[in-house]
Formats: sequence, C-alpha cells, structure tokens
Amino acid sequence: MADILTHQPKQQIDIDIAEYSGEEGRSKLEALYEQSMMSLTEGTIVTGKIVTKTPTDCLIDIGYKSDGMINANEFREYADLNEGDTVEVLLEHLENDRGRVVLSKQKAELQRNWDDILENYSEGDTIDGIVRARVKGGMLVDVGIEAFLPGSQIDIVPVRNPDDFVGQTYTFKVLKINTERRNIVVSRRELLEEERRVQKQALLSTIVQGELRTGTVKNLTDFGAFIDLNGLDGLLHITDITWGRINHPSEVLEIGQELQVMILEVDLEKERVSLGLKQKTTNPWDGIEADYPVGTRVKGSVVNLMPYGAFVELQEGVEGLVHVSEISWTKRITRAADALNLGDEIEAVVLDIDTEAKKISLGIRQTERNPWEVIAETYPIGARVQGKVRNFTNYGAFVEMTEGVDGMVHVSDMSWTRKVNHPSEILERGQEVEAVVLEVDVSQQRISLGLKQAQEDPWNGITSKYSVGQVIKGRVAKIATFGAFVEIEDGIEGLIHISQLSEQRVEKVRDVLNLNQEVEARIIKIDTAERRIGLSVKAAALDDEDFVLDESYLEGLRPGEDLVDLGSAFDEAFGALEGSESWTPGQSEDKGGKTE
Repeated sequence: MADILTHQPKQQIDIDIAEYSGEEGRSKLEALYEQSMMSLTEGTIVTGKIVTKTPTDCLIDIGYKSDGMINANEFREYADLNEGDTVEVLLEHLENDRGRVVLSKQKAELQRNWDDILENYSEGDTIDGIVRARVKGGMLVDVGIEAFLPGSQIDIVPVRNPDDFVGQTYTFKVLKINTERRNIVVSRRELLEEERRVQKQALLSTIVQGELRTGTVKNLTDFGAFIDLNGLDGLLHITDITWGRINHPSEVLEIGQELQVMILEVDLEKERVSLGLKQKTTNPWDGIEADYPVGTRVKGSVVNLMPYGAFVELQEGVEGLVHVSEISWTKRITRAADALNLGDEIEAVVLDIDTEAKKISLGIRQTERNPWEVIAETYPIGARVQGKVRNFTNYGAFVEMTEGVDGMVHVSDMSWTRKVNHPSEILERGQEVEAVVLEVDVSQQRISLGLKQAQEDPWNGITSKYSVGQVIKGRVAKIATFGAFVEIEDGIEGLIHISQLSEQRVEKVRDVLNLNQEVEARIIKIDTAERRIGLSVKAAALDDEDFVLDESYLEGLRPGEDLVDLGSAFDEAFGALEGSESWTPGQSEDKGGKTE
C-alpha cells in the first residue's frame, strides 16, 4: 500500500524537470502548479486517470501533488477497467487529517445523476426506475439516485406483498423534487390511474348491456364485490352473485379471482356499471311449480332460522319456509330453533307455491299421518274415556286422555243440575275423571268432552216419578229473595216462590224458612224442557180433593224469571245469601258444610 501511495512516474518527472529547467522554466512550473491547484475545488466532479489498479482498489491521478485511492466496490464494472483509463470522481477533500486526497466514484455518479435529473425532469414528468428495497412506509427506487415510492403509491389496489415488486422495473411519475434535501418522491399509482381513466372511457363507449365481460375481483365488501373490467370497476351486488343464499361475497369469491360476468346496467352519466354473475345461468324459479308440485315430498338443508320458522334450501337459489305451526302435529313450538338446527337435512311436503313472490311453504308434520286423525278413530263420539284433570281455564278444564292429547270439558258440560261458573267448583287438578267424547275437530286439533254425559240425567223420567198436585217432602237447600230452593232428591230441586210460602203475606223468606229445614210442599208445575219444578207450601195445606190448580198458584212463577232450578237461580240465591245478616263468606251453608 505504501508503494502505491508514494509511487511517482520517474520518467514523467524527469521530462517535466527538463522541460521546465532554468529560472524561466521554474516560474512556468510554479504558475502551472498554482493554476492546477486553483481548478481543484472540494465537492466538485473532476477527471482522473487510473495509475495503479489492484483487485481491491485503485490509485487515481487528478493532477494534484498526490493521488487519491478509491475502493473497487464503488465501480459498477471494476473488472473492465484498466490502468490509464480516465474516470470521473468527486473530490471530497484535497487533504484529510492524514494529508491524503479523498475521492469517490459513487458520489460522483450520484452528483452527475442528480444534476441530470434537475436538468431534464420536473414534477409531473415520468421516469423509469428499478425498485431496489422495501423500507418503512414504502419502497426505494433507483432512478439514477434513490427516490422514495410511498406504499400508497405502489398500485391502485392494496398491495399484499410489497417484496414482489423488488427488482422490477417500472415507469413512475415524479411527484416532488426537493433540491434542499436532494430527494425525489415518485408514484406508480397515478400513472396506472391515468391509464385506467383512458381505458374507462374507451370501455364506457363500447360496453353493452347484456354482454359478457371478463374481469378480476378487486375488492370485497359486505354488500358485494368490485370487479376490474380492465380499466373500469363494476359492482357485482351480493344479490346478483348467486341464486342461492350467501351472507358475504367472500363465501363465493376471493380477491384476484378472474371470472366472467354479465353487464346488467350501464350509467354513462355517473360512469357506473352493474354486473351479474347468477344471470349467466337459468333462474331456478322458472317452472318451479312443475319441479315442486303441491303435495310433493322434498328434501333440503336448513340454511336459516327465524323465530317464526326455518328456511330450507331445496336447490341452489330455491328455498322454502317451514312455519313453526307446520313442524309438529302435537307439540306446541314457539321458535323454530327449539326443534331444528342449521345444517339439518330434513324431509318436508310442499304446501303452497307463490311464484310471483318466490315463496314456497313447506310442512314437516305432513310427512307423517296426522295423529288427530288417529285420535278421531280411537275416540269416536260417544266413547267413554278416563283421564286426569291437567289444567283449568275460566270456561272449562283440560283432561289428559293420553300423553300429548288433552280434551276440553266446558263448564256447561260438567253438571246436569247446577250452573258451574268455574271448573274448580267441582273439580281438582290431578283428579281422575270419566267423561264422554262429544266432538273431535281434527282441523282445529280439539276434543270436546262431557262429564255430565258420563252420568245419568236425573231429569230423565222425572214425570214418571212426580206429577202436578203431588205432595212431597224436601230440605231447604238455598234461600233467595224471591223464594227458597228445596232439594227433592239428589240433583233435583224445586222452587217455592215467596208468594207460595203462606196464605199471609211474607216479607222475607227467612221469616218463614231456614236452611236445611224439612218442608212439605205440593208440586204446582213441572217444566221438563227448562228442568224446572214449581212448589207451593200453602197448597200443601189443602186436602188433595180440595186442591185445584189455578192461575193464582202460578202468578209468581213467570217463565224465564222465577220458575228456575238450582243452576239457573244460583247467582241470585248466592247474592241473597251474601246480603243476609246470618251469612258470612266461607261459612258452611248446606250440604254437609260445603259452600256451593
């Protein structure tokens, strides 16, 4: 290394000394030396000659009193250089702290390139460059000097892997030149967008509704996909991707995918294009009635569950709805999710088709025989059944006939002789009862039962046991303001109107009769149709031969009002009892202490 640094061509020195010998020559030499020193300015590009070359570095003569050394790595094609070749270098320092000349080949090239860019390029011009490396926020591009390519300016679509661009040569647009910082910002995206604008206008002028075009999926959103038609973006709405049901376009498409789409609509004013993918195939709803006639058994998969029912896919683009009411014959299902799961493969029957609304109604329960039809055969009208009282309503009681099947006993069918206001008056939950089937309504899934029909009607043959004019004995069962009810036999009662209690005027029934008092009375009227018997105490006082029925006995028994049996007069009698000073709620009145 010392040899290189101290080497001076001897012959050249001798010639120089000979040429510039003497006082005059010495003066010329000093002037030439001063002139050469004045032309060498630090920070400028100078021309030098390679005087010595080794595999690792070379010595450059720039016409100064000493030579500069440059590392081989600063040369692009170092192997092609020879001693004696001239090269441009940047003079960094005439003398460093060690008294040596500092030169740089790379910095000379950068300076020359920077000067070239300032001279030949302005902001907005285009320039070619090679992407060299990936850095924070973007890429470094070699355009002669290092330029910065922001990440947002690499492409018109989001870049998944910027490293794919390293080593590639592109044309860029100069966005900004900063002379102070000596840096350049470039963009590839702006050139691509300008190119696309030209392509977009060309496409809009030639594109035709109904034609097929090939494009690439550019972006996916919740509402659809944007398709690049080579310069023009079209929207493929999620409803136009498939005839079937999808929740997001990503279920069918992926970014970068190439596909063929149909042009549905072109808006030249807004420069918008609507695309369709499913329109390339036949609408599955065309001829749907022929494919799925009403009553046909079908198979499908549950693709969506709503509280009111389940949507079943029969084929791509064709779904049917199973309403909750059509899932089971016997179970009361309030939500479809209580009986079905997404993905379930089910069998159903087509109940109805609305081609205009594109709706198909399906039923799962119809795949089995209606158990209520079996029930109608098992429990014909008039059949006697045993069951347990399961629940009450204000109007009746539910009796469980078999598991999952209840019959209703209406309050009017609970007793032959009394008016029942609430089933709890004569029944208890869990009580075993016998009833008769009165009606089976298969369509409404209802069975009507009767308790009283399972018992003999005490009014049957009443006229064979009792007749007008007959004197009977009975017990006062209830007292009302208008008279007293007398129990003649179990289930049969007659009314003694207040006018028939005595020959004298009676102000209050309780002045004459008491509850549970035994009384003798004569039958003055029997109405089998209305189940009513009229009695008279004052007529019973007459001898049989002296008794003659006349209107005076019936004057107080006006049909539909006072001539009543226990059931039809119960409310009035009960109201009278509530108004009595001798009665309090919950107090035992009759029938062994049980309040009716």
